[in-house]
Amino acid sequence: MRTRNTLLTAGLASAALVLSACGGGSGGGGGGSAEGEGDLGTEFITIATGGSSGVYYQVGAGMSELLASELGSDTSVQATGASVENITLLTDGGAEVAFAMADATTQALEGAGPFEESGAVDSLPAIANLYDQYLQLITVEGSGIESVEDLAGKRVSVGDINSGVELNARTVVDAYGMSYDDFTADYLSYAEAIDQMKNGQVDAAFVTSGLPNSAVTDLSTTEDVKVVPITGEGRENLLNDYDYFGEGEVPADVYDTAEAAETLTIPNLLLASPELSEDAVYEITQAIFDNIDQIHATHNAANDITLENATNVTVTDIHPGAQRYYDEAGS
Repeated sequence: MRTRNTLLTAGLASAALVLSACGGGSGGGGGGSAEGEGDLGTEFITIATGGSSGVYYQVGAGMSELLASELGSDTSVQATGASVENITLLTDGGAEVAFAMADATTQALEGAGPFEESGAVDSLPAIANLYDQYLQLITVEGSGIESVEDLAGKRVSVGDINSGVELNARTVVDAYGMSYDDFTADYLSYAEAIDQMKNGQVDAAFVTSGLPNSAVTDLSTTEDVKVVPITGEGRENLLNDYDYFGEGEVPADVYDTAEAAETLTIPNLLLASPELSEDAVYEITQAIFDNIDQIHATHNAANDITLENATNVTVTDIHPGAQRYYDEAGS
């Protein structure tokens, strides 16, 4: 087996400059290869996540620390607008590993939606299927919003620009025969959306994340949170038209709501840069799953990351390095 400091493939010299520029201070650091080494060795691993109050960031920070420790890497966890931006970072050489939802991955490979102008991505290999995202439409009791249709005329946060959340929001309102023209759409991060909801400047927010979302938990400390159910004909349209949606529920005890809410789930994937070698991805995968208890400790949602579910990837190919690890592990 190759030593862990020579895992990543040569090339993409410009990516080292990107990593040194965007990685400072945001993630854990570890040992690395000697300065001046001419390749993209494991001394540089940037993990593209999401907003700093989201689950992606919390789990990604744990992965960053783990890879620094296990691989002797100089790692960085990068806060981003999430799925769409993360895929762009992967394909542009700005990250080696990234979190993304299955719907954004599908659209990138098809050159659809936010990727229509830039064109289809040739390859987005997956390291693993992670945990399900829960599509949460959040409001507060007394807002008058009981259904998706009630968003008409309201002020609604649809997520950051170039985020998977915004992609979900647009897909959902379309399934209910609506568009952004029916309400005032604000492009806000989770934290910004919750702050503005507290101040009465936003009536509802789309939040697609694992359970619980820390920003919504924060809102529940001062307000009576309501999770608007995703039901009816719109729900059926989403389940029939998109293979990646699954049925789910936000239990009442997650945010101390009056009742549980039916919703939909979307798989999360951990993607690898197509430039990473088979050996590199093998040992990244090995580091994660041989130390999965450390990942589980990062967030409640991360408990659903298991070796048994890791290969449950339907929208893209599993990276050969990751597949080699799974084959050896008998998964």
